[in-house]
Amino acid sequence: MKSAVRPPALFWAVALAVLAGDLVTKRIVELHLLPVPPVAVWGEWLQLRLVYNQGAAFGLDLGPYSRWIFMGLAGIAVVLLYRLSRASPRADTLRHLACGLVTGGAAGNLVDRLRHAHGVVDFIDVGIGSYRWPTFNVADMGVSIGAILLAISLWVEDSRRRTESAQAG
Repeated sequence: MKSAVRPPALFWAVALAVLAGDLVTKRIVELHLLPVPPVAVWGEWLQLRLVYNQGAAFGLDLGPYSRWIFMGLAGIAVVLLYRLSRASPRADTLRHLACGLVTGGAAGNLVDRLRHAHGVVDFIDVGIGSYRWPTFNVADMGVSIGAILLAISLWVEDSRRRTESAQAG
């Protein structure tokens, strides 16, 4: 079955949708939320809480140069993922989707780092009582889901190549 959307268009559509969704939600959060108290969406399980993260995922912090290091890494990631998508087989829709998700997420957090020194705007807070997952945002969801899909896509390709090699040899 052929996809109605060409892979380069899929990559850009997904990347721009994640970027736009991330920027819009962060703007709304900054306009309407205070860091404390959180706003309960679904009891204590899901809350909205404004947090500025100067580090990276899971509180990874590289000291006073974190902002610049993570800006550089995000910029490199955007370029590499775009190139990976372009070099991928046209039929590998999953890979183009995955690359678009990660690229959009990386770009969203990059914009935050460029915008101000406070750090990346995080606002989705999940957990039970004092057991909380690190607060995250739409960009982080794009990066996480995209990374999982990319790993699956690469695993499927590797399995296919091994099968073809075994059949040929």
